[in-house]
Amino acid sequence: MFFVHMLLLLTVIFVGIRYGGVAFGLLGGLGVSILAFVFGIAPGNPPINVMLIILAVVAASATLEATGGLKLLVRYAEKLLRKHPNQIVFLGPLCTYSLTVLVGTGHSVYPLLPVIYDVAYKKGIRPERPLAIATVASQMGITASPIAAAAAVVIASSMENNLDISLIDVLLVTIPSTLIGVLVASAWSLNRGKDLDKDPEFQARLQDEDFRNSLIDTESDSSDSAKNNSTAKKGLSIFLLGILSVIALAMFGDQLLPEGVKMSVAIQFMMLSVGAIILLATKIDPKKIVHSNVFIAGMTAVIIIFGIAWLSDTIIGHHKSYLIESVSDIVHAHPWSFAIAMFTASVFLKSQAATLTIMLPLGFSLGIPAPVLIGVLPACYAYFFFPFYPSDLAAISFDRTGTTHIGKYIVNHSFIVPGFIGVVTATVVGYAISMMIN
Repeated sequence: MFFVHMLLLLTVIFVGIRYGGVAFGLLGGLGVSILAFVFGIAPGNPPINVMLIILAVVAASATLEATGGLKLLVRYAEKLLRKHPNQIVFLGPLCTYSLTVLVGTGHSVYPLLPVIYDVAYKKGIRPERPLAIATVASQMGITASPIAAAAAVVIASSMENNLDISLIDVLLVTIPSTLIGVLVASAWSLNRGKDLDKDPEFQARLQDEDFRNSLIDTESDSSDSAKNNSTAKKGLSIFLLGILSVIALAMFGDQLLPEGVKMSVAIQFMMLSVGAIILLATKIDPKKIVHSNVFIAGMTAVIIIFGIAWLSDTIIGHHKSYLIESVSDIVHAHPWSFAIAMFTASVFLKSQAATLTIMLPLGFSLGIPAPVLIGVLPACYAYFFFPFYPSDLAAISFDRTGTTHIGKYIVNHSFIVPGFIGVVTATVVGYAISMMIN
């Protein structure tokens, strides 16, 4: 029956891929209903703590976006890129990575992609080189962010399994490992593909006047009014102070938190408080918050995790003893192999938080040591394998030269090699760091 139930899970995932977005969550709920009414299995536990943390963080990040603070961050990054165009292959990915670390979502990458293209093309650099790794870097920054959904999953899951894994334990591993992964993949990207002046396909397209006219992007409009700029700066300052406060709580929670208050709960009320202070200080219209891109993407993530993680928890919980008996010998002999399982799951789930929500409880059940699980966290990003993630598609559309592309065989696309290099490097480095410090 385990394989029958796994077939149901895989069917939900593949149908979810076809529809995308919240379909994963809705279909996951349908899967739970089938398990309950057809197979007579009691539903498992939905990841309530994870969802509440994500809701709180999304509310704060969306409030920041409503003030214009996110645009302000992008504008700072744009100034840096245009000031140092020769370093675009390194600076582009580092900017998208840093944005994700600061605001907790990879969806912050979109405003920077046309800037990266424009800087690269005007400098005569093949746009594929910085664009492909820039989108990969924006997703690799998720496990390195103190306020991303992935960190919430790790903290909540560890507490539910009575393990003492702190936010600092995670960040000490994920920040240096993912940063090194981004740098190594950027270094590989420096000479990928032919220069534009030596690329026969590009040179052939240059003969078309309309194509030539479409290549130049206009400078981004940064002429915000002084009032809007002031609001954005105020919102961004409060938000960054809020992140520092969360990190301080993670480091000195024993001294700062009231007795009996868990860190997972503290993150929830702290991030809601950050959003509230931004709202009161800037007097923005609350309606702008719920219509922001961050809010929409965050709510989508919550629904996906709600349904698909609930379905997987039900299946894993029902077959827990069978799973432990089947794979415990392999995992105990080669605990690092859990990274491969997590990587494979992420290829299809398209969400690092969803992947961790499903895989971490399984890892805890198998008795995998906490340092191993922390070390292989970067492996939860593998949805670059199929080039249909929104940021990948956006990079393709923004690259007017056509160098950032999907190949004839689908998997031979611009993102797969930098993705593998970045994630494999980050996972190996993360595993090594975690083994050394834990």
